[in-house]
This record gives sequence, structure tokens and C-alpha cells, in this order.
Amino acid sequence: MNRNYSLLLLGQSFANIGDVLYMVSIISTIFVLTGSATAASFVPFTITSSMFVSSLLTPLLIGKVNLKWLMAGSQIGKTILLVTLGFILISITISNYYLIFLIIGLIAIFDGCASPIMQTLIPHYVKTEYLVRANGMAETVIQMIQAVMWFLGSLFLVILSSHQLIWLVGGFFIFSSILLCFLENVSHQTTESKGKLEQIKKGWKTLSNTPVLRKIALMNFFETISGTVWIAAILYVFVSDALQVDKKWWGFINGAFFLGLILGSIYCFRYTSFVEKKFGAFIFVGSIGSFFSHINV
Repeated sequence: MNRNYSLLLLGQSFANIGDVLYMVSIISTIFVLTGSATAASFVPFTITSSMFVSSLLTPLLIGKVNLKWLMAGSQIGKTILLVTLGFILISITISNYYLIFLIIGLIAIFDGCASPIMQTLIPHYVKTEYLVRANGMAETVIQMIQAVMWFLGSLFLVILSSHQLIWLVGGFFIFSSILLCFLENVSHQTTESKGKLEQIKKGWKTLSNTPVLRKIALMNFFETISGTVWIAAILYVFVSDALQVDKKWWGFINGAFFLGLILGSIYCFRYTSFVEKKFGAFIFVGSIGSFFSHINV
């Protein structure tokens, strides 16, 4: 892989490490401040919702703004907002903790730009014959970071305060921003700045008119919302109140979850032809198995 792909993957990896750590920090801060599992669960919900809105708007910018600086600029914006959040946490109280949700929502809007821009940049930096390998490597790295950092994030909370963890994340974000700024500019075709609403509506019309896509989208929506709330917030309360064990066990459980995702992905990749023949059955059994696993807990 070439220099630009390495810079892109490394820069986004540092950003993803920071994303997990700062979510761990904010969930802990909100729960300690309010003692409310509901308030803590709104952290991943706010982030997921804001990223969804951002993903709708990003395609409107991709054809009109320099891709390199769109990628680097989104990370720089996240860094500035995170530093602002760090100063806000110095004097945060129960009466003004809503400011945290405002800042993390804005950070998530910038973060939501990263994935589609990265997917757009990779074909510019990688030859066509290596494109599948490059995309697979990027996805594997992201999944590995998720698995490892949810585990390590809880360990960081044992030795650092939530506020100190935010400043550590700031370091990761700064380093990520610097790496992304060294990317080479890419030539891309600019489009006329008209019909923005039509561009958004076109995708939704395709989705609504295709039954299979509509069902998959609904499944992904509910799974994403429930999954992030369950993993990031409810388990935190379960570990601290029900199990009454150290915060590191929150990381053990989260890490085990993402390890399962990685193993499932490897299985599907290894036995692609078999999975494709039984695609519906795999989705059904996986959903039912996930349901009963949650009920048993």
C-alpha cells in the first residue's frame, strides 16, 4: 500500500481510538454526575443520531469541496470541539450538563463525515486491483480498534479521571489531524450546486421503493440504536450496580462483544458461498440468538 493510503488509514485509526475513549469518558461523566442510566444512554443515542444526519449531508459536499481538506477539516473541527469540551468539564454541574450533549452532537456531525469521505478517497490512493484488499484492511482495522479500545477504555478510567481521559483523546485527535493534512490532493469532478434536496430525495426514493433495502435499513436502524445504548450505557450500570465490580469489567464485556463481531465477519468471509445460499436464515438465526442472549442477561 502507498504512502497516502497509509496516512489515511493511520490518521483515521487514531481518530477512531479517540472516538471510543471519549465516549467512554462522557458516559462515565454523565452517570457519575446524574446517577441516571437514562441520561447515560442518551450519550450514544445523541452521537448515533448526529452521525446519521451528517451521513445524509456529506454526499452534498463530496462533489464540491476538496476531498483531502474535507477529511482533514472534519478532524480539525472535532479536535477544536473536544478541547472546548475539556474546558467545559472543568466547571460542569448537574444544572448545565446539557452542554455536554450539545458538544458531543456537534463532534458527531463532523465524525459522520469521516467514513464516506474515507471510502471516497481510497479509490484515489489505491490501484483498482488492490481496492478490495484495501477496503477489507480498513474495515478490519476499524473493527479491531473497536474491540480493543472498549476494553482498554475502561482500564484507563481506573487510572485516569474522565476529564484526564478527554485530554488524552485530544492528543490522539491532534495527531490524527496532522497526519490527514499530509495527504495529497486528489482530482475529483465538481458538480453544480443545485438540486440538493433532489439528491437527498433520490436516495430515499430508491430505498422506499425497494422492499429488501427498506427492511434491511429498518433492521440496521433499530440494531444500531439499541446496540449502542445497550453496549455503552446499560452495561455500565449493570456492571457498577448489579455486579458491583470494577469498571474494567465493562471493558471486558464490550471487548467480548466486538470480538464476536470480528469472528462473525471472519466466518462470513471464509464461507462466503455458504452464507450467501442461506442469507435469510443467517439473519433470522442471528437476530433470534441476539434477542435471547439479551433476555437471559
